[in-house]
Amino acid sequence: MNKLIIIICLCATSFSFAQKKQDWEKINTLKVAFITEKLSLNTKEAQDFWPVYNEYQEKRNVLRRKSHNQIRGKIKDADALTEKEAENLLALHIQIEEEEEALDTSFLNKISKVITAKKTLLLLRSEEEFKRQLMKQYRQNKGGK
Repeated sequence: MNKLIIIICLCATSFSFAQKKQDWEKINTLKVAFITEKLSLNTKEAQDFWPVYNEYQEKRNVLRRKSHNQIRGKIKDADALTEKEAENLLALHIQIEEEEEALDTSFLNKISKVITAKKTLLLLRSEEEFKRQLMKQYRQNKGGK
């Protein structure tokens, strides 16, 4: 009986993980289409743009995971931290913020050599528009359940 429960739990967990991965892949596909349309990327621009953008996104995700794993969980329990632990956590937070800023600056310098400055600004706006639409859709779906 215990083995059956464990198997069911593992299947449910793996299904949940697979579903989340599928959701992220779907969101990513929609984001690629959205950005391509908003920037009116031609074939040559797209070939040069997407590798730079994808590399940036991967590095950005690494920093987000680092922040989440090393900081966010501990901040929730800030009352239990010693002053020294809080100082170390704050220093780590500042370090990650600085790494993100350096990454963003580097990306904008690289991408503005691949696409025009105007399209680079459109990219920034398009990413924000996509996030807003995604959040709006999420709220609508959550409210409807």
